[in-house]
Parts: sequence; structure tokens; C-alpha cells
Amino acid sequence: MGLKQRSVSKIAQERFGFSPQDLRTLRGLKTPARIQKFIDELTYQYANTAWSPRRVLRERKGHCLEGALVAAAALRVQGHPPLLMDLEGIRDDDHVVALYRQRGLWGGIAKSNFAGLRFRAPIYRTLRELALSYFEHYYNLRGERTLRSWSSAVNLARLDKQGWMTSEEDVWCVPELLIAARHYPLFPHPVARELPRLDRRSFEAGMHGWVKH
Repeated sequence: MGLKQRSVSKIAQERFGFSPQDLRTLRGLKTPARIQKFIDELTYQYANTAWSPRRVLRERKGHCLEGALVAAAALRVQGHPPLLMDLEGIRDDDHVVALYRQRGLWGGIAKSNFAGLRFRAPIYRTLRELALSYFEHYYNLRGERTLRSWSSAVNLARLDKQGWMTSEEDVWCVPELLIAARHYPLFPHPVARELPRLDRRSFEAGMHGWVKH
């Protein structure tokens, strides 16, 4: 392969299949805080979909998984690996967090209909610490604390051949990979049976900005 061919190949790789406009959008999200602000501004949608970042950028809406995918794509464009963590609940939906590291510490970016399940600054030494930071904010509409386990970091580069960043079809390969990832319990099962429900004031605080069906 000649020098010119290698240069073209490298440029194509750096674009990850995005249009120049989408690439400019993602490159403009230069910090995790900016990425969080961007996905917060996406219209929250209730839908059984798994849109790629390219489709979310076009439609300007998405749910938890789709917001995390956009965050992972933006982090990758900035030079970070595209990592996700799955938080697993009982009698509740899973929650997906895009991971990043600064100075060896973990932080998280996430889109959620609940105020407390979104951004985390990079202050956590382990993924377990990061997952635990979501516990008090992770509850269902009955006020039950529902978070039970967290997954190891999942690198979406494994799904590049399936086009997770730019596919026009739903990228169900992503949730399938997250479900298959190893999960770790946050605490013993007997502890879970004795958890009190969330108090009303904390419940209402977490519902600030909640989007109804």
C-alpha cells in the first residue's frame, strides 16, 4: 500500500463512517461535561429502539442506551476507548453508562429520565465505586431501591464490524453484548430484602424534569 493510500485509509478510520457534519458535532464535544450537556438536550423518547449514534444525531432524540452510545462515540472521537457499563436493576430497567478515565479515575456519562442517574465526575477508583454512586438515585415508581449489579467495562470496538456507530438499522448487538458481560452483585441478597423504600422528598427530587410517556 502506497503512502497516499495509507493516508486515505487513516482519514477514513478517524472519521469512523460519520459525515463531516456529524464528525464536527462530535469533535466539538471536547470534554465529558460537554458530552453530558449535549445528550441531556436530546429529546427523551420511550421506544423499543437501539439507534446508532449517527441516527440519534440526525433525529436529535433518544433514550438511555442511545444517549450512552452517542457519549461513547464522542469519547472515541476525542481519543478515548468507547466503553460502556451496564447497571442492572430488579423490577426496573437496566441503565447504561458511558465510561471515561482521567488521571486513573473513573467517571460516567448517561442519559436518564431520572435526575440522579446522569453525569459522574472522574473521582472513582473502581467501577464498583462508580456503580455504587448510582444506588440511592436508582429506584422505580413505587419508590423501591432497585439497583442490584454492575457489569465489567464493555469495549464497543468489538462491534465495529456490525457498524454500531453509523448503522441505519437498530444496533441490537450492543444490548446483547452488555447482557452477556459479566455482572457483579453490589451487595448480598439478604441485604436487598431489607432495603427501605425511598423517602418522598428524595423521590420527588429525582423526578425533577421527568418526561412522561
